[in-house]
Amino acid sequence: MTVAEPRIAVVGAGPAGIYAADILLDLAPTASIDLFEKLPAPYGLVRYGVAPDHPRIRKITDALHDVLVNPRIRLQCNVEIGVDVEIEELRAAYDGVIVATGADLDVQLDIPGIDLPGSFGAADFVSWYDGHPDAARTWPLEAESVAVLGAGNVALDVTRILAKHSRALMHTDTPDIVLDQLAVNPLRDVHLFARRGPADVRFSAMELRELAEQDDVDVIVDPEELVLDEHAERMVAQFSQRRIVVRTMTEWAALEPASRTASRRIHLHVRQRPVRLLGTDRVTGIEMERTASDELGRMVGTGELLHYDVGAVYRAVGYRSTAVPGMPFDADLGVVPHAEGRVVDAVGEPVPRLYATGWIKRGPVGLIGSTKSDAAQTVRHLVADLAAAEPVSHDAEPIARLGRAVDLDGWLRIDSAERAAGVERGRERTKIADRAEMLSHAQHQTLTEAVR
Repeated sequence: MTVAEPRIAVVGAGPAGIYAADILLDLAPTASIDLFEKLPAPYGLVRYGVAPDHPRIRKITDALHDVLVNPRIRLQCNVEIGVDVEIEELRAAYDGVIVATGADLDVQLDIPGIDLPGSFGAADFVSWYDGHPDAARTWPLEAESVAVLGAGNVALDVTRILAKHSRALMHTDTPDIVLDQLAVNPLRDVHLFARRGPADVRFSAMELRELAEQDDVDVIVDPEELVLDEHAERMVAQFSQRRIVVRTMTEWAALEPASRTASRRIHLHVRQRPVRLLGTDRVTGIEMERTASDELGRMVGTGELLHYDVGAVYRAVGYRSTAVPGMPFDADLGVVPHAEGRVVDAVGEPVPRLYATGWIKRGPVGLIGSTKSDAAQTVRHLVADLAAAEPVSHDAEPIARLGRAVDLDGWLRIDSAERAAGVERGRERTKIADRAEMLSHAQHQTLTEAVR
């Protein structure tokens, strides 16, 4: 039996969830879609995970907005699964439920001293400078020298924002409270450490180059750390992106010391892994061990230890997903167990009408655009299952009792308030970070809206 007019719930209004909804509009042309989001605003990773000095990536929201305004989609923000509504309620009321809640936690780094004050996860720092409504409103920017651990683009973002002068972000949508704190940041040195060698780091070439394109910031690289072994030579010969990354680092290493006059410095270190954080009451330093690649390209310790005096450490070694109440979850892998997007139970059997897409499905890998193909796989299976499913009774209406939900009109009022605040400051937008203020704008009705 084919479900004539299916009703689908999508949980998570970030890129993965909105892409899934968009594909559903095409593959299930009679379906209606309710899109649930825990935060008062949509767009997920694009709004709260992309650095504010990357406006080109943030422009993805224009395409996502075009999906949200489709009349077959009802946006319901400020709705948390397990608090406002349960997964089982959604499964009972909808012909299919797609969960796309992403990855919002830092992968833990199990080394001595990691819990000392002054040790931070990248996810928390990114949430702070991106104005996430659930993040702390203040950040302890107190250290003159800090360490960042990681070999990917999140580590580059954290390093760049720490080193960037506040004035360089005045044209962005960064909340005023963040700009005010960055303006008094006493930082002088950022040490960025990658366990991998120069040909194996996961930095994108474009984002790496941005480190040296900042005003009053120097990038310092020790040329001895860039000596290529046989494994690195093979990687550089085979992959153009790795070749560009190594060339960029080599150019920085060749700069004359006398040319480095900036007030802030980024020290880029490769082939070093953290051993322990130092300090008793708070972080006062970090101990690193030099690494080398074996014949298979795996990084192994050499036993040579190095010490750096730093007052804070930021770990950017990966993200992981949070379990969704009422859904199976693989705590070891940090993902929902599934078979090509169909969520499966403990014995591997598909859970009826329950699906997953995005990072909670495959882990935090791939760029934002790659979530489209991932969502397409999940949606195709959902549509195929609809063709063989018994229709669900649509008598239940979870949305009817969600009194604090922010619908599309509510989000557009928040959006309008942010744009108005931006105009006052000579920029396109100033992001509102306070949840209560966001909800106040969302729930405000004009006289015209109140009487219609």
